[in-house]
Amino acid sequence: MTDKEILDIFHTDEGQAQAFNLIVRKYSQRLYWHLKELVFSHDDADDLLQNTFLKAWNALPRFRAESGLYTWLYRIATNEAFTFLKKERINNKFSLTSFETRLGRLIADDPYFRGDTIQLLLQKEVAKLPDRQRAIFSMRYFQEMEYSKIAEILGSNPDAVKASYSLAYKKIEKNLKENSG
Repeated sequence: MTDKEILDIFHTDEGQAQAFNLIVRKYSQRLYWHLKELVFSHDDADDLLQNTFLKAWNALPRFRAESGLYTWLYRIATNEAFTFLKKERINNKFSLTSFETRLGRLIADDPYFRGDTIQLLLQKEVAKLPDRQRAIFSMRYFQEMEYSKIAEILGSNPDAVKASYSLAYKKIEKNLKENSG
């Protein structure tokens, strides 16, 4: 079912709950993995996914479809993740270990992680990136999104996204080479 068809159902008198269930079924898995790539914790990603859908439910009557539903939901999810990460950094400011080290441990200790040693090293390097750069890298590298779509989600322009991705890629490449030698 297309987003337009779902939104048409939502705007009928009795169709809001049905349309929202369709949205959740259509996008929850992709949004979950997007959030997990940003926060690395299953429980946190799950909580953020619920927050994303709660915000979407509350804002859906005002959604004007100027962007795609998919883009709009990703923007909400990404903003939820950024807010969460900012709070986590503040809460861990006086911790003995850095927040990035904690994120790296979350990856290594994740019972759902199925990657090999190289994938684990890559994920740990991704965790060291600034939040926005990590989001851009994840959307481009793991989800293979186009720069224009990432720019739309982040409210940026494709050239800035492309530059940020390139910087992230070079950082990760440099660190992987240094740590493997």
